[in-house]
Amino acid sequence: MTDRRRFLHHAAAVAAVLAAAVPGLSLAQGAARLKVAAIYTVPYEQQWVSRIHKALKAAEARGEIEYKSSENVANADYERVMREYATGGNQLVFGEVFGVEAAARKVAKDFPKTAFVMGSSGKPAAPNFSVFDNYIQEPAYLSGMVAGGMTKSNRIGMVGGFPIPEVNRLMQAFMAGAKETNPKVEFSISFINSWFDPPKAKEATFAMIDKGADVLYAERFGVSDAAKERGKLAIGNVIDTQAQYPDTVVASALWHMEPSVDRAIALVKAGTYKAEDYGPYSTMQHKGASLAPFGTFEKKIPADIVAKVRAREADILAGRFAVKVDDSQPKSTAK
Repeated sequence: MTDRRRFLHHAAAVAAVLAAAVPGLSLAQGAARLKVAAIYTVPYEQQWVSRIHKALKAAEARGEIEYKSSENVANADYERVMREYATGGNQLVFGEVFGVEAAARKVAKDFPKTAFVMGSSGKPAAPNFSVFDNYIQEPAYLSGMVAGGMTKSNRIGMVGGFPIPEVNRLMQAFMAGAKETNPKVEFSISFINSWFDPPKAKEATFAMIDKGADVLYAERFGVSDAAKERGKLAIGNVIDTQAQYPDTVVASALWHMEPSVDRAIALVKAGTYKAEDYGPYSTMQHKGASLAPFGTFEKKIPADIVAKVRAREADILAGRFAVKVDDSQPKSTAK
């Protein structure tokens, strides 16, 4: 064997040993991929969770992370699953702990070297417990402006999951936007006390339509189905479902979790991660939120309403207009 062949053979052997010893390491990458996990209390297709899952799957597709996740985890099992992922060597864990705040924060204390980024109603906790939520009140306001311009009965129905601050602020922003373009509009509001119960949301929507609502705010799945069946209009939330409801969904306030996910991954990799509030990275300025394209309704929305929406959108992006954050529970105004 020549010296050159002997050298190449030795190099290949070393590379094989390294690849076996360090999972995720490749010569192209030059470093191990970050081990990331996520814990969800609802199915992946639930709109809020789907945005986190989508952003993490994108990072996985780029080769940046190894990604594991669990869906439909009951609150009673949440702490156990968090501990399993932490002891399993995951360096970064995402999830939503609105119903298990105390237990989740206890786990974070027990694993100070693991980075936790959790959907939460509380504050960050040093050194490793960060919080986030979909702060998409800005596009919610803009979608409300559209709704105010599209209703003919001046009555809008709104169906939400739970009356918690994270839901309330979006509904309040939507209502304020609708009032800007239509001061006469009234609202019927209902909460189904579930994050994922399409049949229940559908029934609540039917009741509002029966009372005169012709535009429905779909904070939950099931609302657009009811609107479609009755020939009414709907405004989407978090995701864009116009492709599934081309004659029903007029506009949607979208949430993009990528800025938050990418930031956390980069900080953990750099060794500079610390507990912080990721909420601001879900705003329009950080490209964490947007108003969906009008698509099939591009020519159906009155031109003056579109002009007002675009002007307000520009104001928000330029910092000339701030959507008020109102976390109080919205009340029905329809008689």
